Amino acid sequence: MLATAYAVLFTLDAEAHCPLCTAGAALAAGGALWLGVSRAVVALFVGAFAVSVGIWISNLIKRRFVPFQKEILILLSFVTTVLPLVPLMRDGRPFHVSISGDYGSLLNNTYIVNLSLVASVVGGLIVIAAPLLSRWISRLRDGKMIPFQGILLTFVALIAISVLIQLL
Repeated sequence: MLATAYAVLFTLDAEAHCPLCTAGAALAAGGALWLGVSRAVVALFVGAFAVSVGIWISNLIKRRFVPFQKEILILLSFVTTVLPLVPLMRDGRPFHVSISGDYGSLLNNTYIVNLSLVASVVGGLIVIAAPLLSRWISRLRDGKMIPFQGILLTFVALIAISVLIQLL
């Protein structure tokens, strides 16, 4: 108890994530929902954020300790960010599969899909695909890059998908 009090009172600098930033992000998401932005659009950006944080953390670790370390950290970041939000971001939509057979069979049924969860995965995939697309564009332009090309590609793709989701 005394050690905790000492640490809290006399620590000059803390190397932790800013609670104010976390609260700000939560308020921004809540504000977007309050303004009428679809839950799936907010989830799209949450998924993109989760993968971005995973990439950032994996790049901080210079030494490789396990195989697929970077991929594991990205997946862990995504899972620990998105899955706790699934109960808050319920957005079930019907998805009818009609391949063959009678209604009610496995290949001919209606399933409920959580659009927010799907949007989170799409947001994460956009963040993963943007650098690949950026490198491809640079190769087409003989190694030349547009200023902030990677960020622009990511935001343009996220905004385009957001508008599509919001309008549908």
